[in-house]
Amino acid sequence: MSLLALVTGGLLAATPSVAAQQPASPAASHVKQLCAKPAKPGMMHCLALARTDVKQHRGISADAAAAPSGYGPADLQSAYNLPANAGSGATVAIVDAQDDPNAESDLATYRQTYGLPECSTANGCFSKVDQSGGTSYPTADSGWAGEISLDIDMVSAVCPQCHILLVEANSANMSDLGAAVNQAVSMGAKYVSNSYGGSEDSTDPTSDSSYFNHPGVAITVSSGDSGYGTEYPAASQYVTAVGGTSLSRASNSRGWSESVWGTSSGGNGAGSGCSAYDPKPSWQKDSGCSKRAVADVSAVADPATGLAVYDSYQASGWNVYGGTSASSPIIAGVYALAGTPAAGTAPASYPYAHPGSLNDVTSGANGSCSPAYLCTAGAGYDGPTGLGTPNGTAAFTG
Repeated sequence: MSLLALVTGGLLAATPSVAAQQPASPAASHVKQLCAKPAKPGMMHCLALARTDVKQHRGISADAAAAPSGYGPADLQSAYNLPANAGSGATVAIVDAQDDPNAESDLATYRQTYGLPECSTANGCFSKVDQSGGTSYPTADSGWAGEISLDIDMVSAVCPQCHILLVEANSANMSDLGAAVNQAVSMGAKYVSNSYGGSEDSTDPTSDSSYFNHPGVAITVSSGDSGYGTEYPAASQYVTAVGGTSLSRASNSRGWSESVWGTSSGGNGAGSGCSAYDPKPSWQKDSGCSKRAVADVSAVADPATGLAVYDSYQASGWNVYGGTSASSPIIAGVYALAGTPAAGTAPASYPYAHPGSLNDVTSGANGSCSPAYLCTAGAGYDGPTGLGTPNGTAAFTG
C-alpha cells in the first residue's frame, strides 16, 4: 500500500512497534451502534459506534496485516499537541452502565500493544466498582462492554500516566448513572467522563442538581451521534458537552485537519443544538439559543477516521470504534493533563476563557438548521464542534 493511501485514509497508527492495517475509505465505511436506542424517557444509551467493514482479530502478531486499525495514542498526542508525561496520579472516572467482565484484561492488552505503562488493580492504577462503590457488579452486557473498552482505552491514549476508575451503574436509567457519577466524585475523581445520552425531558434540571453540580470537577458528556439535535446529559449546564470531528492527516503545519463529523443532510454525526429545558450558563455568549447550547468543545468521533480499541467480551478483539463516546473520554483525559481544577470553579467554563488555545474547526455540518451556526461549522463558536479541539492543555485550565 502506498504512503499516499495510508495518509489519505487517515487511519495509520503511529506507534514504534505496531503498524496499522488500513481500513476501507471513509466513503465506504459502515457502522453499527453498540447499544440500542432507549425505549422510554429517563433511559440512556451508549454512544459508541463500531466499524463493520474492518477486519477484526483477537491478537497481535508480527504480521502487519494483523496489527490494529485505527488511530492509536501517538496519533492523538500528535493531533492535539498533548504532553506524554503529564497527569501522573490524576484519576479519571469512567461512568457506564452494566458490567464489562474483561475490562481490566482488555485494558492490559491495549496498553501493552502501544507500549503504555501498566494500569492494573495490582499497581493501584485501575479500579472497578459498582455504583455504590462496592464489588456487586451489575449484569454484563456486550454493548456496554464495548463502550467501556472504548472509554478506558481513550483515557489511556491521551493520559497514559492517569489512574482510571470505572464506575458501573446498575442500569442505563439516569438515576443509576447519576448515582454512579456521584460515587465517582465521592471517591476523589476530579475528571468524570459520560459517554451516553437520551432524550431531553422536563426532569433534566432536577437531574442537574442531583448528579452533575460538582464544582471543581470536570464532567464531560458526549453530545450525541445522530446529527443536529440535543441530548441529555450533554445539555446540562454543569458539564462540558463534547462534540465530534473527522480527523485526517494533512500537509499543513499542524500535520492534521478536522471538519465536523456529519453531513448537511443529517444522519450519523455529532449532536448539537439548543436545550429545551436547561438554562444557559453565564460563560456561554452565543445569541441563537436562549437556553443552553451544545456543544462546548470537540475531538475526533467519526468512525471513518476512528480509534483502535481492544474489546474481547462477546467481541472479536481489535476493532475501530467512533462516536462522541470517543470524544468525551478524550477531553476528560485532556482536563487531567491540564491539572486539578480549582476548588469551587466550573471547569466547563475554562475553554471559553481560552478560545485561542483551541483548534478552531471551520468546515462541515451535521444537518440543516437556523441559525446556521448551530449545525454548521464556522470561525469561532459553532454547535457541532463548540469552540474547537485541543491544541495542548491551556484551554482546559482555570
